[in-house]
Amino acid sequence: MNIFRKLSLKAKAKDSAEYRFLKHTQKYLDKLSAVETPSLDFPAGRAVHFKHSGNAGDIIYAIPAMKAIAKENPFNLYLNLNRPADYAKHFKHPLGNVTLNQKMFDMLSPLLTSQEYITECAVRNGQHIDVDLDVMRDYPLLLDRGNIARWYFLVFPVTYDLNKSWLKVEADSDMRNAIVLARSQRYRAPNIRYKVLKRYPDVYFVGIKEEYLEMKKEIPNLKYRPVRDFLELASVIAGSRLFIGNQSFPFSIAEALKVNRLLEVYFECPNVTVYGDRGFDFSFQPQFEKLVKMRYEME
Repeated sequence: MNIFRKLSLKAKAKDSAEYRFLKHTQKYLDKLSAVETPSLDFPAGRAVHFKHSGNAGDIIYAIPAMKAIAKENPFNLYLNLNRPADYAKHFKHPLGNVTLNQKMFDMLSPLLTSQEYITECAVRNGQHIDVDLDVMRDYPLLLDRGNIARWYFLVFPVTYDLNKSWLKVEADSDMRNAIVLARSQRYRAPNIRYKVLKRYPDVYFVGIKEEYLEMKKEIPNLKYRPVRDFLELASVIAGSRLFIGNQSFPFSIAEALKVNRLLEVYFECPNVTVYGDRGFDFSFQPQFEKLVKMRYEME
């Protein structure tokens, strides 16, 4: 915003509070004016070709929009690797400074290609694209709040019943009495403690080893459950008696499967929500402990 625009807004404003509001609104309008609206007419009678350059969780949350655009027909998904990411410096991310790398693609693709509605999932290498899902991030949306799956509905005029599952896998029967836990180093509510899980005999951690070792200090009986790929991870989550996670990739799988699940909500970035009667969220310790007891015992 140039100096002349700022002076104009100051002249219109009655006080400093109104000036801040006008300036904030103008920044929104300036960013919106720079966005090139994508085609809102989608292919019919053939597979739709989608592109996505985001991280694994964002890709899972984008599937409802893809299914809606494709009108429940099979589609193709092409993923860009090594797009620079702007992660907060005080958070440690396992991918460093990119959204998706080759290793993560290799872990993710077995899960995606196991779904009957995805004909092909491949690294982007010049394939024809009908719908560029990355356009969503060009819009002046507040990406630290709301619901990731619904962001795509604001850009592409479609909807999907988020109470319904959009992933299907075979459940790991070995997990039928287990609590499965995932807690990334990002998005941890600072007031939540997990020692309540010491009461339960079978508690497994999924995620990176460093996160597991940290959580084991609170839950001495915690067991580590490594996986070959994210199809196996989804099978473990699907088979669990109760899944607990924060706003990280494993919860996106739990949400897509609609398993019995609890979400730890991070107060500064509440951009994941639960839909359906088997999903609950928590931000405070007494409510968390009540939910664990209630949801574990009822299953």
